[in-house]
Amino acid sequence: IPIREDLAEKTIFLNPEAIVKIALEHQIDMIHPGYGFLSENPEFARICKDNGIIFIGPSSDLIRDMGIKTIAKKMAAEAKMPLVPGSPGAITDAQVAKEFADKIGYPVILKASAGGGGRGMRIVEKPETMERHFKSAHEEALAAFGNGDMFIEKYLVNPKHLEFQILGDKHGNVIHLGERECSLQRKHQKIVEEAPSASISAEKREEMGQLAVQFAKTIGYYSAGTIEFILDEDGSYFFMEMNTRIQVEHPVTEVITGVDLIEWMIRIAMDETLTLKQEDIRFNGWAIE
Repeated sequence: IPIREDLAEKTIFLNPEAIVKIALEHQIDMIHPGYGFLSENPEFARICKDNGIIFIGPSSDLIRDMGIKTIAKKMAAEAKMPLVPGSPGAITDAQVAKEFADKIGYPVILKASAGGGGRGMRIVEKPETMERHFKSAHEEALAAFGNGDMFIEKYLVNPKHLEFQILGDKHGNVIHLGERECSLQRKHQKIVEEAPSASISAEKREEMGQLAVQFAKTIGYYSAGTIEFILDEDGSYFFMEMNTRIQVEHPVTEVITGVDLIEWMIRIAMDETLTLKQEDIRFNGWAIE
């Protein structure tokens, strides 16, 4: 396939066309995107499919939709997932952000719609600082993601950050493998991952896990994925986002469940049926990364 001229000089592991061209030359049938770089790039997944190469991951449409947080939140709302109070879609300027903040109450958090890794996020504690924070978050998001759209949410003080690992096949079967807690962060970047979390009971785990499973089923998700929740001090929890890839921290889940997530990603990509049932998943011990 031709490599676009504007990508010809781009580092090869960030160049979808170059990777697929090499794969075709070497008669490669499947590509696993890993957990960084192009792993959540819908264009890469689409180019693989268009050229007859199996992309070991979900569909390009779901990668795209879950990657834009405002779309993901809309889909979550339609699926009756609990959401943190905030703007229903992208907000265009600081004045609109102020109006939303006045409704939901300070402190609030500004987030990049196409963001990740803590970029394009600012906590705003009073109206006087909204304009400055909005401008800097917008500019950072534009530089990092090529998309400066922002949205706003109520900022929860001292929350817990829990992410539920799911596995789904192309035949409608979905299970969860419990949660990882990544509340210890610096600049919105995770420092420690622990599985399972000490912040919830077995009953709450099953409740949240089944909610994650139901959401995945509703949107027709397959492969490995992570549905992230934020847990408030009063025990209430809210949907944050979905990662449509395997995460760096997936081994802590593998250690306590004995399930090889990468193996299952490959088997699911090859159209196999998920033979694991929810009752087969048992948690043994604790793991920290």
